[in-house]
Amino acid sequence: MRDRREVALRLAGLDEVEVTVEKLVAGGDGLARVDGIPIFVPRSAPGDRARVRLVERRPDYARAEIVELLSPGPGRREPPCPYFVDCGGCQLQHVEDGLQVRYKAEAVVETLSRVGGVKVPPSLEVVAGEAWGYRLRTQLHTGRDAQGAVQVGYFARGSHTLVPVSACPILDPALEAQIPALPERLAGELPSRLDLLVGDGGALSAAPVVDDLPHGDVPLTVGDFTYRLDARCFFQAHRTLVGRLVASAVGRWEGEAAVDLYAGVGLFSLPLGRRYRSVTAVEGDRVAARYARGNAKRHRLPHVAVVPQAVESWVGQLPSGVDRVLVDPPRDGLATPVRKALLLRLPERITYVSCHAATLARDLRELLTRYRLEALALFDLFPQSGHMESVAQLVRDAPLG
Repeated sequence: MRDRREVALRLAGLDEVEVTVEKLVAGGDGLARVDGIPIFVPRSAPGDRARVRLVERRPDYARAEIVELLSPGPGRREPPCPYFVDCGGCQLQHVEDGLQVRYKAEAVVETLSRVGGVKVPPSLEVVAGEAWGYRLRTQLHTGRDAQGAVQVGYFARGSHTLVPVSACPILDPALEAQIPALPERLAGELPSRLDLLVGDGGALSAAPVVDDLPHGDVPLTVGDFTYRLDARCFFQAHRTLVGRLVASAVGRWEGEAAVDLYAGVGLFSLPLGRRYRSVTAVEGDRVAARYARGNAKRHRLPHVAVVPQAVESWVGQLPSGVDRVLVDPPRDGLATPVRKALLLRLPERITYVSCHAATLARDLRELLTRYRLEALALFDLFPQSGHMESVAQLVRDAPLG
């Protein structure tokens, strides 16, 4: 790659340029090159030939938007949702469903290799499910038009401009059915953000509290377990794949002690409780931790102990050499103290569940100095978006000592 000054000068002289998109990268943008300089193009597809306008210049790359699609790549389609052009909720509706899965899996593998130096096992598993009508949770935003009428929708891509919607085809049908009536039900004081969750039998939970919307907890059944939670809590959103995700992450291993970090309402803690004599579930959100404790109690798992404490402040208490640590961190990945504690305490097995390929790659680069990547599975939990969920199984490379 040429030096940054030369790249900056070359990019400064460009406004519009014709490019051919090579591939998708993690997150869903297309990658093209101009004289070897990477150009990231949202809403593009591999094989697209397009005229693009540069909208952001960096020392060694640029971002651009499509001005004119000159010729479409194979697998490009008309987006099924009428809001796709403006709405920032989805990134890939313009790509056929099956190709999305392939392109995203390739992007995750490439990111793990480039950022983390990770060699993916040949047994890599890629799991896909329903591409539409799958989401159990959504986060909507509200506003008023020039006449004062209530609007409900999503932000436009890269901005806080509200895009009003009356439907969203990636939502579970019972959840999507709520959208048209929301403006009338929110006629009073508007919350700036509205979280909705649909549970078993179409039971609805909303947060914050709005007079005309249910705001209690709802049941959600995954495999042998029924979890109670409300719309304030994080929970994996794909209604048909979450069970397979849990089965892949928990696996068939058994032992004395397991630790579940970033435990949420106990999605992994409960099935771990069937395989380990003691489970410590650590969750910094007190609402989620309270539900996790109740879920363990209802399933008669007294040996699942829930610790309502931030993982970063608790992790110094991690015992040495425990059988199993499962981590499911937010997009930022494992904080430095957590990575250091894992490498110091060296549990026998680490299961890493991740929604962000780049931070997973960064963390694996450190963890694989003492661990071996035994298996990797990719789950398309977010069809029509540029994201994929990864489950990495790591085993300690050598005995303690």
